[in-house]
Amino acid sequence: MQNSSQVPKIPLHDIKPLLEIQEYSFYYLLALIAVGVIIVSALGYLLYKFIQRRNRFNIRAEHLKLLNTLDLSDAKAAAYEITQLGATFKDDSERNLNAYETLVEHLENYKYKKYVSGFDEETKHLLERYRGMIDV
Repeated sequence: MQNSSQVPKIPLHDIKPLLEIQEYSFYYLLALIAVGVIIVSALGYLLYKFIQRRNRFNIRAEHLKLLNTLDLSDAKAAAYEITQLGATFKDDSERNLNAYETLVEHLENYKYKKYVSGFDEETKHLLERYRGMIDV
């Protein structure tokens, strides 16, 4: 039998110290949450702008609606209304400006007088042509 004092000394090479392993999953989670917050914020902003644009008061559309539903039986009041509402669209183009000025010249016959007759056919035709030129 061998003595314990005679056991050969073999160096151990396979045991290594503990290593620290880098764990990035927490940072990945934080980045995912940040990206999610940015996307939700962007969608919220776009939804807000869409609703705001949908509910915005459009003066041009409102004036066109009033111009198209105008009662032409009272020529004097209608002449003033047409002059006021039509001014909204006169600066759209040179063609609109010329049509508006021609229409206003014809409407002068119905303003500033105590009693006026109904619109003549030429004035009605100019009004219809001006309504047709308007783009909203």
